[in-house]
Amino acid sequence: MDFSLSVEEREIRDWVRTFVRKELVPLEQEVLRRERAHQPGLTSDELSELRQKAKKSGFWGVQTPPEYGGMGLSAVMTALLEAELGRTFVPFSFGGSADNILFHANDEQKERYLLPTIEGTRKSCFAITEPGAGSDAKAIRTTARRDGSDWVINGEKTFITGGNEADFVMVFAVTDPDKGANGGVTCFLVDRDMGWRSEYIDTMGEWGPASLIFDDVRVPSSQILGEVGQGFALAMQWIGRGRYLLPARAIGSCERLLSMAIDHANTRETFGAPIAERQAIQWMIADSGVEIEALRWLVLHAAWQVDSGMDSRHAQSIAKLYGGQKANEIVDRVLQIHGGMGYTRELPIERWYRELRLLRIYEGTDEIQRRTIARNLLKGHVTVGGALG
Repeated sequence: MDFSLSVEEREIRDWVRTFVRKELVPLEQEVLRRERAHQPGLTSDELSELRQKAKKSGFWGVQTPPEYGGMGLSAVMTALLEAELGRTFVPFSFGGSADNILFHANDEQKERYLLPTIEGTRKSCFAITEPGAGSDAKAIRTTARRDGSDWVINGEKTFITGGNEADFVMVFAVTDPDKGANGGVTCFLVDRDMGWRSEYIDTMGEWGPASLIFDDVRVPSSQILGEVGQGFALAMQWIGRGRYLLPARAIGSCERLLSMAIDHANTRETFGAPIAERQAIQWMIADSGVEIEALRWLVLHAAWQVDSGMDSRHAQSIAKLYGGQKANEIVDRVLQIHGGMGYTRELPIERWYRELRLLRIYEGTDEIQRRTIARNLLKGHVTVGGALG
């Protein structure tokens, strides 16, 4: 069993680490200033400029297949890159990617949606969550009724990432109420100028999701992604595409936070000695170090299963659950070690505190992960201690 990186993998990882240190970290104070003024941390032009810098070095479409101009990196390598990006809170991601289900588009749809999204000239969003259908995706109520050769969509989606910026949406609607999720849900590609609108949702973090409102939005049958009635399977494919990448980014955040705590503990003095000499501080640092390493291997194991063509859903749920819980415990300890300064907005700790809290909710709450893990064990889909076969 070899845990070492190849020369190429190490070079890729190190390039991203350098990019984060030289291009992103210097922006942090300005990003914090803007966010305190309720402005976006990065403008779209600034984000595009950073992405173009990365593209010049070949970093474009990290997981996009090479035939579409991407790097086609493995799941393990992508997880390592996400961890590096997580070392900063600057809201950056590499360009050149598209939602995995867009690759199910027909040729005409690929020309209109997939390729422009990869090129960065179009922006998409994925819309299944509703005010009454969050973790229970089968409970969606948005409808699409056939009217001649068209479909008319009515309903509301909520907490849609990128919904305020997107110019088209992959929206899921009930087309056969009798069948529901078992053949009665269809995915539609709907341009914003076809009539839907978005409304910003203010949250405790800097994440700005949207509500999408569909009021008699008429779309032709040519806008169906995949087949009529097969939308729920597409939705589950999107949701399960890379749950391991969320705790992967948290690894980098926790590493950066722990480094801040170590530096502060070694320099902050109380009662004539650095607080690093206090057992209470030492235990917080020790526990955080152990948990980061445990999280790293849970994430990489899940990614390895993806690369091996295995059903990785159980491993991804474990990584997501553990990552969300431990990232929140670690940032809380780091804030505590910094005392009053950790609670201010002069340091990025409280910003990470708010951001990491979301990890326990979106793309599958802690409770949903526990349900999945317990069900797999109780029904015998996985065995205790069976991770290595």
